[in-house]
Parts: sequence; structure tokens; C-alpha cells
Amino acid sequence: MAKTRQIVECVPNFSEGRDKAVIKQITDVIEASEGVTLLDVDPGEATNRTVVTFVGEPDNVVEAAFQAVKKAGEVIDMRRHHGAHPRMGATDVCPLVPVSGITLEECAVLARKLAERIATELAIPCYCYEAAALKTERRNLAVCRKGEYEALPERMCDAAEQPDFGARPFDEGVARTGCTAVGARDFLIAVNFNLNTTSTRRANAIAFDVREKGRPERIGNPITGEIKRDENGKPIMRPGTLKGTKAIGWYIKEYGIAQVSMNITDMNATPLHVAFDEVCSAAQARGLRVTGTEIVGLVPERAVIDAGKYFLRKQHRSTGIPKEDILNIAIKSMGLDDLRPFVPEEKVIEYMLDAGGNAQGKLTALTVKGFADETLRESPAPGGGSVAAYMGALGAALGTMVANLSAHKPGWDDRWEEFSRYADRGVELEEELLHLVDEDTKAFNCIMAAFAMPKNTEEDKRLRSEAIQSATLFAAQVPRETMRTAFDVLEICKMMAVFGNPNSVSDAGVGALAAYAAVLGAGLNVKINASSLKDKVQAKALIDEANYCMVEAERAAREIMEIVEKVIHNS
Repeated sequence: MAKTRQIVECVPNFSEGRDKAVIKQITDVIEASEGVTLLDVDPGEATNRTVVTFVGEPDNVVEAAFQAVKKAGEVIDMRRHHGAHPRMGATDVCPLVPVSGITLEECAVLARKLAERIATELAIPCYCYEAAALKTERRNLAVCRKGEYEALPERMCDAAEQPDFGARPFDEGVARTGCTAVGARDFLIAVNFNLNTTSTRRANAIAFDVREKGRPERIGNPITGEIKRDENGKPIMRPGTLKGTKAIGWYIKEYGIAQVSMNITDMNATPLHVAFDEVCSAAQARGLRVTGTEIVGLVPERAVIDAGKYFLRKQHRSTGIPKEDILNIAIKSMGLDDLRPFVPEEKVIEYMLDAGGNAQGKLTALTVKGFADETLRESPAPGGGSVAAYMGALGAALGTMVANLSAHKPGWDDRWEEFSRYADRGVELEEELLHLVDEDTKAFNCIMAAFAMPKNTEEDKRLRSEAIQSATLFAAQVPRETMRTAFDVLEICKMMAVFGNPNSVSDAGVGALAAYAAVLGAGLNVKINASSLKDKVQAKALIDEANYCMVEAERAAREIMEIVEKVIHNS
């Protein structure tokens, strides 16, 4: 399967919110960093603090964060800093946030390494907090920042209070930069649910119903009764229904409505669509309706795609459809466009990255004619490997189409889930094969780059030879994956020929033929590249696998075509 692109968000907070020139020096460093996209810069004059948001692949984000912390330490002097927000350093906090393809635990490892590097190379002491905490109590940022900057002279000399990295007595360096808290936390979704009321009190009541903290227990009347308290005098709370959420109600004059304003701090415990449904239920119980949803800031793709699939399943509809269609279902189901148009390229992190140029240069970004024209040019890439992968993708698309048509066939309503599973698998195979379209051209470019390496000295020749062999192996492994994946497409097409809508059996047959051609084409590419390997044992294994897969694909395709012909004959 194609590896999901790893995307990490970084949200450093810098202790300067008034001097735009200073802020720009820091953000310029981030924008100049390779492979990251600066999403937002939010300065606050009263807090004298700027929150910056940028995203990218893990290594690029970590490097950009390091450079930003370095620049902040050069241009911000904590001895002159005053503001309303708690702070202890020029870069006060620097959290890493998993967006896609990476876990919170992996981000925690990255955060600890970043903290150690900051302390070692920049001499800025660092505490690790939340998921990256090295001490349990330091999961809480407030514990790390206790007493703020002014308490550092005393804390730096206390073994129990010293930073996790870069511990030393308070000196001129620390006096200037302060300390930084580096951490890892889950993505926070900020969302407002629109209500058909202007009543803040009723919006608050709904918020208290659903938020994890809940509301105070009362004696007698649940609204006006005396609050129950424990032996320490603290209010006894009745928990709300949604884990990992915080919420309040407010009135927005601009819109003329009240909203339930919510932070989802654990989207695994409470996905966006679950929060939406629960707020709808709580509102209905109080005679109100949710009229729409407002996403504040950005959201990961999986939050809206999971929502779209959730609502499709409620409708007993197949989820094996293009992401664009799933996204549209999510937008309409939750009313994400209630107050203003919901533009995915401006609200979904992954789509913002693609809109910023990450999709440029990919064959799969071309039109059908563009792909064909690019292939027919005199350049050797894209070639047979990319075309084979694309044929496989088309085969997967046809098999998936039959599954979706079968899921919606009148009289087959009770079988929608069966066909949806086939369609989901078909989408996975199509996505993998489309990924391999570009991987095949990438493999060819790697070979060309290896052949272009210098060969002036014996060491040059050795390194060049190793690079050529490594690139050649990669060029054989990519079509091998195409071959294997396209072979799996044959199974989807067979199931649709046997069990799918008989009116579409010819489409299943065409899909099988496309997949069969993909297996043969990819197999030829495996064999021609493997034959150039010096490791003959490895080469033989690749060629034997290709030959076996090609023979089996021929057998499978012949069987499918017999089934197709039989169904057509009996129709």
C-alpha cells in the first residue's frame, strides 16, 4: 500500500506581539525553510505574544522549528518582555501536532530530540511537556512554566525544578532567551455549532450537557438549586457526554445567532461527526435545532472524510467513492457552508499543502490528454511502468464502479454493506496504483541521476556504481508493487462479475482486462530492470516472481472473461 504522507503541524508561541519587524524576522526563517508551509501568524498586542502555525513533513518541520527558535533567541530579549500571557522564554512553547500519517507517540519522540538539540546547539534550556514529558507531572504545561520567567533564577538551581535539557545555573544566556517548553499534543479542532436561537443561556445549557467537564450538581432545582460541594468545598460536577471536549455557549452579533463553541482536544475519543450529532440531540431535547457548523481555523482531512463516511453509512450508501464526493457529503450533512462557503483548499490542511504546489509536477495531476501527450513525447519517462500502473488504476476504478452500482441497485438494499466493502477495497487499490504512476517515473529519474554522478576517481566510481545498483533495484521494486497491486484488482473484478449487478458485467470484464494488462506490463519492467542487477540471486528472485504473477494473471483473466461471457449469454 502507498504510505500515507506524514504531515506534522507546529504551533510555536513567541514572546513578541507588538514589534512587527521582529515577528517578521522569525516568520521569514520559517518561510525560507524547505518543505514547510506557513499557515498563520497571529500576533497579540495585549499578550505581547505571537502564535505561528506551519506544517510539513516531520524532518522539515523539526528543522524549521529549530531555526525559528534560534532566530527568536537572537531577536527577543526576555529581560525587557512584559505581557498579559504567561511566558518563560523567547520561544515560550513549541508543540508538534500529528496531522496525518504519524502518531502522537512519534511526534513525542521528535519533540524530545528537538528539545535536546535546542539545548545543546543553542544553549536554550528546554522542558518537555504533554505527550513528550519525561516526568509525569510535566505533562501539564503550567507545571513546566511555574512562576514564569521571573522564577527561572531559583528554579534553574533546584535539581527538582531544572529543565529536562540544558540544565545549568541562571546566567546571561538564560536571562536573555529564557527557557522553552517543547511538546507534542493532539490536534485541536475548534468548531462552533450554529443554533436557531439568540439565547446565550440556552446555548450554554447545551454546551454543559455535552462537554466533558459537564455542569455542577445542584440540590433540588437543576437550574437554580444550591450547588453540591465535596468535603473541600469544590463543586461536584456531573460529566457531559463527550470525552475530550470543552464547550461554552455565546451569542454572535455578526450572525445574529447563538452558538455552542467547542474545542475538541481528542478527536480520536470524539470525532467531529460524533460531536455534531450529540449537539444536535442535546439541542433537540431543549426545543432547538443545529442549523450548521463553523470550523474555526484548519482541520485535518481525516476529520471531514470520516464524517462523510459516517453519514453515508447512516444512509446505507457505499463509502467506496472519490474523496471529493465524501467531502461534499460531510459539508452538506453538518452544514459546514451555513455561514460562508466551505473551501477545502483553505480549511483542510492537506489540501492547503497541495494548493501550495506539492501536487505540481505529478503525472496524476495531468488531464487524461495531458498524460497521453506527456507519454508520447520523445523523453523516455513516463514510460511503460507508469502506463501499466495507470491501466491498473483504471481497472480498479471499473471494478469499484460496479460495486457501487450494485450497492444502489433496486431490490438489493440489504446488500449495500457487502458491496461497500468491495468498493472501499477498490478505492484503496486505485489510490495505490495512482501513487505508483509517479513512483515509476521517480525510479527512472533516480537511475539517470546515478549515471550522472562523477567518475573521476576510484572512490567516485565505487559510489557511482553503488548508486546505480541501488537505483536499479528501486526501479525493479516499483513495478513489482504495481504487478502485485494490479493482480489484487483482478479479485475485485471477479467478485463483481460473479455477484455484482449483471447489467454492468461488461464493465467488470473491461476492468479485469485492464488489470491483466497492468500485471503483464509491470512484469516486463520488473524483468528488464532486474536483469541489470549485479546480485544475480536477487535478480532471479524478482524475475521468477514476475513470471509467476504474469502466468497467474493470465489464468485469472481467462476465468473472469468466461464468467462475463456466461452472464452476457444468459441475460
